[in-house]
Amino acid sequence: MSEAITRSATTGPDLLTSLDPLLREWLPRQRWFAGKGRPVTDFSLVAATELLPVTTQLGLYHLLVRAHQPALQGLGDCYQLLIGTREALPPRLAPALIGHVDRGPLTGLTVYDALYDARPAEVLLEAMRTRARIGALRFDRHGDADDKGEGGHDGESEIPAGLVARVVTAEQSNSSIIYGDTFILKLLRRVVPGVNPDLELPLALAREGCPRVPAPVAWIHTDATGTTDPDAELNPEDSYVLGVLQPFVRGAADGWELALRELAKGEDFSAEARALGRATAEVHMALARALPTVTLGHAQLRPLVDGMIDRLDAAVQAVPALHPYASGLRSAYEALADLAAEGQTWTAQRIHGDLHLGQCLRSPSGEWSLIDFEGEPSKPLAERRLPQPPARDIAGMLRSFDYAAHSLHPRPPGWAALCRAAYCAGYAETAGQDPRTDPVLLRAYETDKAVYEVVYEARHRPDWLPVPMSAVQRLAAPG
Repeated sequence: MSEAITRSATTGPDLLTSLDPLLREWLPRQRWFAGKGRPVTDFSLVAATELLPVTTQLGLYHLLVRAHQPALQGLGDCYQLLIGTREALPPRLAPALIGHVDRGPLTGLTVYDALYDARPAEVLLEAMRTRARIGALRFDRHGDADDKGEGGHDGESEIPAGLVARVVTAEQSNSSIIYGDTFILKLLRRVVPGVNPDLELPLALAREGCPRVPAPVAWIHTDATGTTDPDAELNPEDSYVLGVLQPFVRGAADGWELALRELAKGEDFSAEARALGRATAEVHMALARALPTVTLGHAQLRPLVDGMIDRLDAAVQAVPALHPYASGLRSAYEALADLAAEGQTWTAQRIHGDLHLGQCLRSPSGEWSLIDFEGEPSKPLAERRLPQPPARDIAGMLRSFDYAAHSLHPRPPGWAALCRAAYCAGYAETAGQDPRTDPVLLRAYETDKAVYEVVYEARHRPDWLPVPMSAVQRLAAPG
C-alpha cells in the first residue's frame, strides 16, 4: 500500500476576481444549476484548492463556490467546480469553454470546465488511488480507517494507474467520468454539508454483501480543518461529500432506455419488470438489516399525511387542472390516516428515495442494479435521510412504467398494467409480501408522486402533462 500524500492548497485571495464575471454567465446555463430564472448577484468562496500549478500550458483548481441570488432563502447554493486554465483551448475542448479572463490573478488565461479534459480528470483518479490529502480535499478508499465495516477491503490493485478518462456528455443533474470502462466517478455539482446518502447507503449495502448496488471503491470529500485558504468560509463542522467512484457496469442498459426499446419493438417487458421487482426487494431487505428501522403509528403518520395534503393544496393552486380531482386525491391521504387512527402500523426504513427506471441498470448477463441513492436533490438532506415506508420507492417505479407506456404513440394497451403487476409480483417473491396487499398505503404514495409530477410537467414540459393527469384521474376515483 502506498503512503497517503498531502499537498497544501495555494490559492490567491483574489481568485474570484478573475472568475466572477465569467461564472455569472456560464453557471446559470448548466443543466445542474438549481437557481434558474434568477440572476446571480454575488459569489463567495467556500473552499479553493490548487490541484495543478497554474501555467500557460495547464492549471487546475477545485472550487466550492456559493452562488447568491435574490429571493433565495438561506446562504445560497454551493457548487463544486473543477476549473482548468490554459493559454488557449484546443478545438476538442471548445464545448467546455467558460471564458477568457481579463482581470485578477488569472488575467490572460482561458478558463474551462476541466471535467472535459482527460488530464485533469485523471488527476482526480490518481488522488483517489493514492489516498491523497490536498488542501481541504480528502480522497478516501473503501476499507480505510473511517470505513471499518464487514466487507471492508483494501489493496492498491483495486485502482490501477493510468486509466484513460472520458466525461459522460448526456445531460445529468450531476457529472460523471468513466475511467477505462472500469470505474465511473459521479461528481456532485450542488453540494450540501452532512452525510450524503449517495455514499452512505451504497457503503451500508456493501457491508451487507448486497450485489444489487455497485460498491463504492473511493470517494472525495472535504476535511474542513484542512483548508489553508484564508478567504474560505468552510466551518469546522462542515464536511461535503463531493464524489463517489464505483465499478462501471460495462455494456449495461439504462432501465428507461431498455423499456423504451422493448416498447418500440412491441416486446413484452413483464419478465424484466419482475426481475427488477426482485432486485428492489433485495435492496430494501439489505437496507433494513444494515440500518435502523422505526414503527409508524398514528402519531407518526399524521404529520406525513399532512405533508401530502399540503403538497396537494399547493399543487392545486399552481395547476388549476388539478382542481376537479382535489377531493378524490385528498381521500387517498385521509384513508391512510384513518387506518393509522384505527391502530394499524407500518415499518419505515432507509430506502432509495427517488426510484424510477432511469435509476436502474441491467447488465449484459441480465442482472439488475440500482444506482444514484442521492434521493430527491430538491429536498433537504435531513429529510432525504429519514426512514420511510418501502412503498414510496415502489410507487415511484409504478409511475415510471406508466411514463414509459405513454412515451409511445399510440400507447400499447395494458403494457403498463402488466409491468406494474409483474414488478409487484417479483418484489413479493423476494420480500415475502406483495405491495398490493396494502393498497391504501400504496395509493397514497402513488398519489403523492403523481401530484408532484403534475407540477413538474406543468412548469417544465407541458406536453407531458397528460401523463400524470391520466394517473390523477385514476387515483382520484372512489374505491
